[in-house]
Amino acid sequence: MALPEPSPTSTALVTGASAGIGSEIARDLARRGHSIVLVARRKQRLTELGEELSVAHGVRAEAISCDLGKPAARGRLPGQIADLGLEVDILVNNAGFATGGPFHSSDPERELEQVRVLVEAVVGLTSAFLPGMVQRGQGAILNVASTAGMQPLPHAAGYSAAKAYVLTFSEAIHQEVAGNGVTVTALCPGPVETEFWQGADWQVAGGRSFEKAIPRPALVSPRDVARAGVDGLAAGRRVVVPGLPMRAAMLASRYIPHAVKLPVIETVMRRR
Repeated sequence: MALPEPSPTSTALVTGASAGIGSEIARDLARRGHSIVLVARRKQRLTELGEELSVAHGVRAEAISCDLGKPAARGRLPGQIADLGLEVDILVNNAGFATGGPFHSSDPERELEQVRVLVEAVVGLTSAFLPGMVQRGQGAILNVASTAGMQPLPHAAGYSAAKAYVLTFSEAIHQEVAGNGVTVTALCPGPVETEFWQGADWQVAGGRSFEKAIPRPALVSPRDVARAGVDGLAAGRRVVVPGLPMRAAMLASRYIPHAVKLPVIETVMRRR
């Protein structure tokens, strides 16, 4: 299974493309010759990245500002892309953010917005573009989940639940479209050094920010995550967990009962 060949009318749609993993995935796909539609809320950043990709790789790069948490705005995306004369044959659902802290004291609207961006947008965009891929007999979808979706995370309950949905959703559709020339891959990074942590407001015992408490060997760069994700997509893999330490940790965690894991995770994640 390979990525669809670039063509003058085909494009890769990358959400959450203004920074971090999303921008690196866009760079990786552009290096492979794919035109790119960059989607996020920060139009200026998208425009600058689009200019960079066009100059560096000679590909067409379009920027569309869209709040994916708003169904009406998200619903306009397929028409906007069609108006550009482009057809999405690679979809990267990467946009997201995370809430942190005990659920009972969290902002209800922010929790719902998290579900709309992490879950509803993934379902909506996959529904919009997957049928055409199946009909044409080629296409690829990369859904950015997380190792957080591989077990419940106390003090990040909504985030881990949303990523668990994305992981399960992706694996099921991967099997459904097998043999149709379309591949669906779930990319499940562990902690990555990006702007993500500024919005997540995750702290661990002792008051340190979450990413600073992670052992350095477990951290992976956005570029390495992007490369692993696109390589895995090109190879038709179902799930990709970048970084050997994190893959080993996730494999080992399968054999530890939740009754044992959850108190430990809760102790680590609890704010003091």
